[in-house]
Amino acid sequence: MIKADNAVILAGGAGARFAPLSYEKPKGLIEVKGEPMIERQIRQLKEAGIKQIYLVTGYKQEQLNYLAKKEGVDLIDNPGYAMQNSAASIWLARDVIKNSFICAADNYFLHNPFKQGLEDQGSYYAAQYSPGPSSEWGVKLDEAGFIKQVTIGTRASWYLLGHAFWTEDFARRFFEILSKERTKAQTHAKFWEEILAENLDQLKMRLAKFPAGVIQEFDSLDDLRQFDHSYVNDSRSRILKKCAKRLGTKESCLDRIKAIKGRGNEAIGFHFRYNGQIFCYLYQLGEIIKCRRLGHPY
Repeated sequence: MIKADNAVILAGGAGARFAPLSYEKPKGLIEVKGEPMIERQIRQLKEAGIKQIYLVTGYKQEQLNYLAKKEGVDLIDNPGYAMQNSAASIWLARDVIKNSFICAADNYFLHNPFKQGLEDQGSYYAAQYSPGPSSEWGVKLDEAGFIKQVTIGTRASWYLLGHAFWTEDFARRFFEILSKERTKAQTHAKFWEEILAENLDQLKMRLAKFPAGVIQEFDSLDDLRQFDHSYVNDSRSRILKKCAKRLGTKESCLDRIKAIKGRGNEAIGFHFRYNGQIFCYLYQLGEIIKCRRLGHPY
């Protein structure tokens, strides 16, 4: 009988798409229905009997440090987060991953997924079904139920969403592969799921299928507003409050908020719609500018 020994929560990314809230704090600290997403996930892990929890930080890591004292988690800092992705963060936690839950700090679980007892089936990745088109990681399974193909973008398919569970054997094989791949420059920017997708012949992983809506991932404030209606009138963002005040309107009148990326793919601001017009807000400038088209100020 396989049981989880610990959990690793990946919290090092900037979450740039969730502008402007993620500019002000790590995405995992955004409250959903009164509770920071990362604190909810830690609580659910503890309720499932997971006592050892590691948190891989990076972006605005100083805001996450309080969790060591409050929740008793161990912190692993990734100083290279700005130029790296989750494959690099996973590598930093290689010494502690064995029969481990691998989690993302910005997932929200309606029900505790760590109490399901699914570890007996071996390594798995949580998934939900999309009847229509989706931009998520779509998967196909072989006759034995293992993932045989992963594609970005799918239609009428199961797609990866939420946490994963790695057995000790899976972790050993994964890190053997990553130890070779990480010497390549292109690996630094990869998600760990890309390493999985490129080596499915060696990395056997099943799906843990969850009902639609049980696992939530919010890509934007507009997404969150649909789930937590309190954000319609109160974004909890000082920047959006400033924009609404400058325009003489309510926060609820600002929508279609999307990040503007710089040359290094970093968030440099965001654009939004108000009263049928598109406006841009650039962080460095600190001002609202009318846009001639999305993401392009005058």
